[in-house]
Amino acid sequence: MKIKSLFFFALLAVTIISCDDEDPTYSPKPKGYSRIDFPSKEYRIFDSSCPFKFEIPRYANIGKSTGCKEPCCINLDFKKFNATLYLGYRPVTNNIATYLDDSHYFANKHQAMATGLDEVVILRDSAKVYGLLFDISGNTASSLQFYLTDSTKHFLRGSLYFNAVPNIDSLQIVVDFLKKDIVHLINTTVWK
Repeated sequence: MKIKSLFFFALLAVTIISCDDEDPTYSPKPKGYSRIDFPSKEYRIFDSSCPFKFEIPRYANIGKSTGCKEPCCINLDFKKFNATLYLGYRPVTNNIATYLDDSHYFANKHQAMATGLDEVVILRDSAKVYGLLFDISGNTASSLQFYLTDSTKHFLRGSLYFNAVPNIDSLQIVVDFLKKDIVHLINTTVWK
């Protein structure tokens, strides 16, 4: 009986001591990111007075670019993802080399912060659409850029930007999602 009583009081003392609130110990929560619910992939044709047409996602809003002097510069706003695909069209008049150099220059500007730069060749002979997709890895301002041309009359350049501080840890899943839309846009581009 004495052993049972001693054991009971020892257990009671340990329980009371362990419930002391005066010096709580805090442990940090691991950093996490919000869950993103992606919409289903549905597309519609964008056809305007510009000399090109293509399919864009239904969840993208079309806006006029304010920083471009050319009449066929548009923005595809992905409001849910806080991202914009800037598209600029220019007619080719013996200046294709300048446009190509500019596209490579703008893509290579991001290499200071990039961990890699993949160039994907675009060859769609049936539609006379040729170009490059620049897939830029790392904490860069623009993760995807591309240009399309028929080499004689048309030149279309695009670049994806997020209205946020570059953090590839949180943005990569969105970049991968929007890359599929950009590739779809490229694969459906037709010159008029």
